[in-house]
Amino acid sequence: MQQQSHIYSLNFNFNESQLSKLESKYLFNEEVEGKLLFSDIKIEPSCSPFIKKRLDIQLASKDYKVLMDQIEAKKIKVEGFKVEYLMLEGDTIGYPERLGQLRDIGYRIEGEPDYYHPTITYGLCFHEETWYFGPLIKNNPEWQNHNKKPCSFSNSLSINTAKSLVNIAAKGNKKSSLIDACCGVGTVLLEACFAGYSIDGCDINHKACNNAKKNLAHYNYTANVFNSDIKDITKQYDAAIIDLPYNLYSYSTDDIAANIIKAAAQITNRIVVVSISDIEDFIKNAGFAITDFCTIDKIGKVKFTRNIWVCEKEPLKD
Repeated sequence: MQQQSHIYSLNFNFNESQLSKLESKYLFNEEVEGKLLFSDIKIEPSCSPFIKKRLDIQLASKDYKVLMDQIEAKKIKVEGFKVEYLMLEGDTIGYPERLGQLRDIGYRIEGEPDYYHPTITYGLCFHEETWYFGPLIKNNPEWQNHNKKPCSFSNSLSINTAKSLVNIAAKGNKKSSLIDACCGVGTVLLEACFAGYSIDGCDINHKACNNAKKNLAHYNYTANVFNSDIKDITKQYDAAIIDLPYNLYSYSTDDIAANIIKAAAQITNRIVVVSISDIEDFIKNAGFAITDFCTIDKIGKVKFTRNIWVCEKEPLKD
């Protein structure tokens, strides 16, 4: 069996487990049940709310001393390096031993370490009787600053959910063109822009559009925001993200929800829809087939469950 190239460490809250599993299906072509993944697919950790670290495997051995010899044989020369131990599920090695192992590696790298501002971080981990070593890439926490955006709304999607929706809609393909059909204050737009996706937004609410533009400008992101009904959009997109109005603080009816989905069918063959009510009939009546589904609970003063549908346009019958 050929050794895979990357080890991913994931983390999520109990209410996000279904969403993490669904996101992994579109980023890695497999549904990851737990918090550990070996894969040949290279994903930037910061594009996902759930990927915390990625170790790029350079060396591996079942014998610790052999691994140390392999590291020494590579004659690594680098200034400002750091070595970290990556704890994986099932690893029971104690802290003192881990600390000693990091020192072992440090002695085998030529150069001065920098623990606070490293030029490169190397990782060591142990899983199923095998030791692994290589560069360690962490999730850049800068995107979490979006929680402090100038304009917010109490029932907006969490930034974790927004980030995953972008990956699910685009299938991880940065060349995909996306539209957020009910963009509100731009929660999804911010996450798409941070991750490097091309996305437009639209909303019939003038104030919401202005707030979305303010939020984008605050982080120096660029995206089109149209103060428009989705039915008036004519540009074609690879996928649409639709966070339907909840009729909590914004007015909505079944007809409004059905018309939004029907209008989206005119500009894309793929939609990811978020709703707190059952909209399967609206989806099917618009010509879409439901390919995936999950739920995520909103935790806070107002508690409710969001349903997430992934849908593809059904082929035309002869």
